Amino acid sequence: MSLMDTMRARAIANPQRVAFPEANDPIMMKAIGALTEAGIAQCYAVGNPDELTQVAAENNVSLKNVIIVDLSDDVPLEQLTKRYLAHPHCMFKEKGVRRRLAKPLERALIMQALDDVDITFAGITYSTGDVILGGQTIIGLADGIDTISSMGIFDIPNWEGSEGNLLGFGDSAVCQNPNSEQLASIAISCCDTLHALTGWEPRCALLSYSTDGSGDGELVEKVVNARNIANERRPDLAIDGEFQLDSAISLRTAGRKVKRESKVAGKANLIVWPDLNVGNVGVKLVQQFAHANAYGPMLQGFKKIVCDCSRSADVDEIVGNVIMSCVRAQALKKA
Repeated sequence: MSLMDTMRARAIANPQRVAFPEANDPIMMKAIGALTEAGIAQCYAVGNPDELTQVAAENNVSLKNVIIVDLSDDVPLEQLTKRYLAHPHCMFKEKGVRRRLAKPLERALIMQALDDVDITFAGITYSTGDVILGGQTIIGLADGIDTISSMGIFDIPNWEGSEGNLLGFGDSAVCQNPNSEQLASIAISCCDTLHALTGWEPRCALLSYSTDGSGDGELVEKVVNARNIANERRPDLAIDGEFQLDSAISLRTAGRKVKRESKVAGKANLIVWPDLNVGNVGVKLVQQFAHANAYGPMLQGFKKIVCDCSRSADVDEIVGNVIMSCVRAQALKKA
């Protein structure tokens, strides 16, 4: 059974509540239909009921088991306003809460903050910046995390790593040039996301052009400092570096280059790029030359699961991302 098949079965076994603030988009509506029909998630379509009904009919989607969140209904608006104003992390006055509850994305996020839904899923029309800003403002950052980032998983044909063909990676989409504190946060978030998705015990390698002191300079110091910060914040996690890529994933290379004990060197199942330049190029290199699939990227670092998809995403990609989000939400509840 593939990784996605396993996660799909886990999602169906314990469906999570997912709010869709872009349900009026035809692609998103088709994804809602597919998710509902398969029993993967309890879907909440946020918007104008008449518009949602029309979009559903035009795309042959049944709304029978979909919960419609009517933005114009005054009764739930009043109830949500009172509840959110009483929420300990609400940072708005009553007028500001009402204004936000009238907007689909903010409505979904406030519902999530109040535990009415488990996940907010957007990205077809909202930009990544919109989703991140809304999530930071309303959901907030997880404890011990300094920055929002992303994580993905490679499925690399004809490659045998410590977890077979699979290798976690981050951040390739969000944090452009993280400082040491932010890089430590990215590593910690990636470890937690990887464990939630796969059940693996993460072995996280912080990548550099240097391996264990073979090079020096500011770029190396940033990675070494990030390792030390991450180890101090989360001593339960195996996060090590700085390593070149081959030293991180090849036992043979690590045996020559790393002259100390390491739980990670040569057997990393998760790699963290030092910046977005490396991350973006790295992902595309693996995809183009190794013909790998790259699941994700998944936003991480929020107190709850907030998901952003590509504006060009098709129905299958959205369904896959929702499946992964549901599995992460399950794990977060257990934690």
